[in-house]
Amino acid sequence: MLLQSFRPKSRLATKITTVNQPRFPVIDAHNHLGDEFGGGWINRPVSELIDLLDQAGVKRYVDLDGGWSDDILAAHLDKFKASHPERFVVFGGVNWEMWKSLGEAFPEWAAKRVITQKKSGAEGLKIWKNFGLKVTDHTGQLVKVDDARLAPIWDIAGELHLPVMIHVADPVAFFDPLDETNERWEELTAHPDWHFPCPPYPAFISILEALAKLVKHHPKTIFIGAHVGCYAENLKWVSSLMDECPNFYVDISGRISELGRQPYTGRRFFLEHEDRILFGSDMGPKLEEYRLAYRFLETDDEYFNYNAAEVPQQGRWCVCGLHLPDEVLKKVYSTNAEQVLLDNNN
Repeated sequence: MLLQSFRPKSRLATKITTVNQPRFPVIDAHNHLGDEFGGGWINRPVSELIDLLDQAGVKRYVDLDGGWSDDILAAHLDKFKASHPERFVVFGGVNWEMWKSLGEAFPEWAAKRVITQKKSGAEGLKIWKNFGLKVTDHTGQLVKVDDARLAPIWDIAGELHLPVMIHVADPVAFFDPLDETNERWEELTAHPDWHFPCPPYPAFISILEALAKLVKHHPKTIFIGAHVGCYAENLKWVSSLMDECPNFYVDISGRISELGRQPYTGRRFFLEHEDRILFGSDMGPKLEEYRLAYRFLETDDEYFNYNAAEVPQQGRWCVCGLHLPDEVLKKVYSTNAEQVLLDNNN
């Protein structure tokens, strides 16, 4: 039998809790509405999206797909923000390709673009994972995450009170050799473009160390480390950076699989940093995925699949619920996001 045909069914007699609505209204601080990651909602009726979010108990939705093009940003602002201003937050981005033509003038140009996006209605800045992996400067050299030349971008974001949602690197296994020891072998075999072996790519830890330096060098700028600070496999490392840098927040998007297989450490992490952890999905507005996330955060259910697929998609393991206290849940679900995304934009 091939591994791809293996569909084991657990024989454990465990409790199954159905959570259709979150205990408190939710702000989804990390998600998408574009064609590639967000289910193409930019071309679908907003009324249907609102109905879905109502069913999921999501009171506000952060759309990270505003991008760096004036046309794309305007399309997302016009469709979502203009029609339901209290329901949506749209982030802008940085067009790294312009570095090739602008040369040394690029950082200042990019900083001015952030100002323009803010005036247009963007309420944050999204940095995608190509930064640190593939972005090059005008000389063709790979740009490090803590490149000092980019200070104008981070500084203006701080001055404008725009939080920077930053995703660098990817799961650690994506940087490991693709052999029989790689716990994400199936996922990487299905998506070979997600594999970043060193060489030719930088080592995973070098990218994370550069992220830590970036956050430390710009204490007046709020950074939200996407996917549990980009290192959900090592909560001790993430916790240490959060302890050292009060301007560093994290979201939990796309990492229930990692948090749930270390439930004791994961729960302690939430309790220790309850004021700086944001709820996020990153799965698009999908009702079943939201309900799995609520089950994970609210219940003490054991050994269940962390996504809606027949076989766990990120690795062949199951997760346990964190059973978080109400006071922590409320902060993670909405209060922390309100402070970072809304209060800072007033």
